[in-house]
Amino acid sequence: MDLGLDGARVVVTGASRGIGRAIAQTFADEGADLAICARSPEPLTEAAGQLRGTGATVVDQALDVTDEAALRAFVARAAHELGGIDIVVSNVSAGSSASPDQWQRNFSTDLMPFVHLVDEAEEHLAASARGGSVVLISSTSALHTSAPSGPKAYGPLKAALNHYAAGLARTLPARGVRVNTVSPGPTEFEGGGWARRRETDPDFYAGIRSRIPSGRLGTAEDVARAVVFLGSPAAEYITGTNLVVDGGFLDRV
Repeated sequence: MDLGLDGARVVVTGASRGIGRAIAQTFADEGADLAICARSPEPLTEAAGQLRGTGATVVDQALDVTDEAALRAFVARAAHELGGIDIVVSNVSAGSSASPDQWQRNFSTDLMPFVHLVDEAEEHLAASARGGSVVLISSTSALHTSAPSGPKAYGPLKAALNHYAAGLARTLPARGVRVNTVSPGPTEFEGGGWARRRETDPDFYAGIRSRIPSGRLGTAEDVARAVVFLGSPAAEYITGTNLVVDGGFLDRV
């Protein structure tokens, strides 16, 4: 299937490693040009260099997405240097813990940057000749309360993001912009939380894995392929969906 991404202009936040890095790579492999950002300069520079090896034009900028002015300036720079924006992928998170201050961290890092990102990119997306597309990376933790979710900030804040994205998906199509969500289940990649749990808490890791009918945790590439499809013109009639990528982990209809 031709996804229609050759020359597409794509913004990906949190793109230096893991799921975000795989998303950027998959878009580049499909012929897209990229603007990527992440907090840490060194892994971001390394990722940008590898992406340029595909022939893609890559704009990279180290920034903290909780800095609204910096995030908006990055979007403006991306539009200027790429000649517009066709697709935006929001992939940032403060992670998950049970500490009381985690609520504010998830609000500031997960939720508000998505609000600012879409707001700043909307005019560029609406001007896209391909049709603009927004993909939010959420989590199955927004959809259930058993382990590994539980009474922590991560799931509720992701659920709030899902609600906001669904609302945008009903209003922005009038401007030619689709909005969809991808919710990964437990996903393992080098340096990520599940890779650490495999070593530090093997019983918990094995218990979660045993609940996945596919017999393994997801990979960053599993998630990336779903994101790239939803972001592409091949999915031009899909808006407002929440595509769960979890190997059957969630037990629901």
